[in-house]
Formats: sequence, C-alpha cells, structure tokens
Amino acid sequence: MTKPNLLDAWLAEEQVIRAVMDSGAGPGVARPDQVAGKSGLELMQAMLRGEFPYPPIAQTLDFTIIEAGHGLAVFQGTPGVAHLNPMGSVHGGWFATLLDSALGCAVHTRMAPGQGYTTAELSVNMVRALTPKVTRVRAEGKVIHCGRQLATAEARLVGPDGTLYAHATTTCLVFEFAPQSKP
Repeated sequence: MTKPNLLDAWLAEEQVIRAVMDSGAGPGVARPDQVAGKSGLELMQAMLRGEFPYPPIAQTLDFTIIEAGHGLAVFQGTPGVAHLNPMGSVHGGWFATLLDSALGCAVHTRMAPGQGYTTAELSVNMVRALTPKVTRVRAEGKVIHCGRQLATAEARLVGPDGTLYAHATTTCLVFEFAPQSKP
C-alpha cells in the first residue's frame, strides 16, 4: 500500500520543481556558451533553478529531475498508458530510460568544467511489472566511482511504498571536450 504522506510529499515536490523549470528556460538544449566553464553539478543545479533548459525527453516520457547533488541524481516519473507494451504493463524501455537518466546525471554531477561523458554500458534488471496504477516512481542514481577515464553508477527504481521495480548499473566513458575556437 502506498504511504499517503510520502506520495503527497513526492507530488508536492514535483509540482514545485516543474513549475520552476517550466517558468524558466523550459524544455530545450543549453547553448555551448551557457555551459562553458561550468561543472556538471553547476549545470544540473542551474537546470533545477530554471536557468538552463531541461531535456525535452522529460516531457515525452513524463518524468522530471527532482534533485542533483555531488554524485547523486533523483528522477521521478509517471507511468502512463502511453508507456504500455502489448501485455498492458510499462515497456522496459521506459524503465531503462528513467534509470539511465538518473545514472547519467549522477555521473554528470561529478564532471569538472570541460569534461563530458557517454554511456558505454547499461544494465537494467526489472524485478516487478509496473502499471499506471502506480502513480509515481523514483529513480535514484548514485556514483560508485568516478575516475579520469571511467565512471560507474548504480540506481534503483522504487514506488512511494518502497517497492523495488528495477535496479541498474552503468559504466560511462569520461573525456575532455576539445577547446572551442573563437570566430
């Protein structure tokens, strides 16, 4: 059974964050001049404040970032009818995308200015079916290791009652962006 106080808290937090991000830059992609010289954590927190756009895929798949800290990213999603597979449960790709977002953004918070990353490996274990009867789920990604060339992270997808729906790990390649030439 869902804990009403926790679900209510999740919904209230989501409403506040979505309002801030939508009243700010809204969906889109930040320009290179906006992100230059900023760490990954600074970028993620600026997005949460509505100063930078958030990725449009968040609207497409009905999820949003809730929190970003050093080596941590929390996303909240709404499993809906649009995400169902032919068997009537939420498609595995929705699980994977939500978990990959939490994992990647957790790694992103550890990037220094001028650094980037890309997913090299993603492993998702779905342990329980998910349907729209579950009104919200959270994916919490945490960095396990962040080195000069590789970063690893783990994430769990849970409901407000603590039910585990999936867990995942990732390995990301870390790289330096090439300096941009000035026109």
